Amino acid sequence: MTALRPEREDLYGDASYESYGGDPYGGETFGGAAHAEEPYAEKPYAEETYAQESPGGASRGGASAPYVPPADDETVALRIPDPPPPSISASTASSVTSATGSPQGGRAARRKAAKGRHGRHGGGAAPDAQSDQESPDGRPLSRVEARRQAKARKPGAAVLASRAIGEVFITTGVLMLLFVSYQLWWTNVRAHAAADKEASSLQNDWASGKGAPGTFEPGQGFALLHIPKLDVVVPIAEGVSNKKVLDKGMVGHYGEGALKTAMPDAKTGNFALAGHRNTHGEPFRYINKLSPGDAIVVETQDEYFVYKMTSTLPVTSPSNTSVIDPVPKGSGFTTAGRYITLTTCTPEFTSKYRLIVWGKMVEERPRSKGKPDALVQ
Repeated sequence: MTALRPEREDLYGDASYESYGGDPYGGETFGGAAHAEEPYAEKPYAEETYAQESPGGASRGGASAPYVPPADDETVALRIPDPPPPSISASTASSVTSATGSPQGGRAARRKAAKGRHGRHGGGAAPDAQSDQESPDGRPLSRVEARRQAKARKPGAAVLASRAIGEVFITTGVLMLLFVSYQLWWTNVRAHAAADKEASSLQNDWASGKGAPGTFEPGQGFALLHIPKLDVVVPIAEGVSNKKVLDKGMVGHYGEGALKTAMPDAKTGNFALAGHRNTHGEPFRYINKLSPGDAIVVETQDEYFVYKMTSTLPVTSPSNTSVIDPVPKGSGFTTAGRYITLTTCTPEFTSKYRLIVWGKMVEERPRSKGKPDALVQ
């Protein structure tokens, strides 16, 4: 076995095969005879082609050359290890990640970077949230710095107080708007409906003979007031109560207590009426536009009482009850007669003063003779 060592060393050493004695068999064949070339054996290649270099660098029949062993990762020989890759700092890794779009690190780092890019539920990350987590120089904020910034973004006491006051003002404004709408619109709707219902009820009772002249209960309708110039037709009820009469869109007769006045069929006296000028049907809103000679008609179950407007008192105190006396003061009347007085509030949308309109009866017409000329025209 020791005779085989030169051949093994030839594989890994630097010596050529011929340096160990040429032909290891001494030129003899296995049978003891010399090896001769067979006549029929052709050389498939040229001599120079056959004498090409071996993998080790030596030719088959030529001169020897140094042998270089092939690189073998599996060898057990000692070798110098490759240098480790350069380490990357956290800031450099974050900059590389932001520049290339691919995070460095393990699975947790990649998952965190993906959440930062796409949000928790897959949407785009909010730029404000990203900027909040970084300082102006690009480095991530610490917990203390992040808390300070969050606290600085919270509104102060003055801001909260101003917001609360603003909300109170807005709410108050909305409530006032609703109240005005109720007063100017909805009360008229309800009052007109109630007045129309009372007028229809009166006419039905007169047609069926149920109604009877006499004393009426407070809030009970007994007549209709016509003001042709203003296109007003409104029921007249006993009393001047807001809840029972005036707020229902009707006109009230001063017929109770110290303010009691005469009825239209009385031989002398002052038939005084009150009504709203604004809201709740506002039947007396435009009585200030009446002129001397304009007709004012009171219709009852049996008769029509026609008055002509004579004078007006634009402003007077609510406590001036002399305007509804049998001979009203300031009206220009000096003797007893059959008069009518209309009272309402003034200026509009206030109840500070009273507006007074007077008239004098010019005709008493039974219903059996038909409507008076003032209602036919």
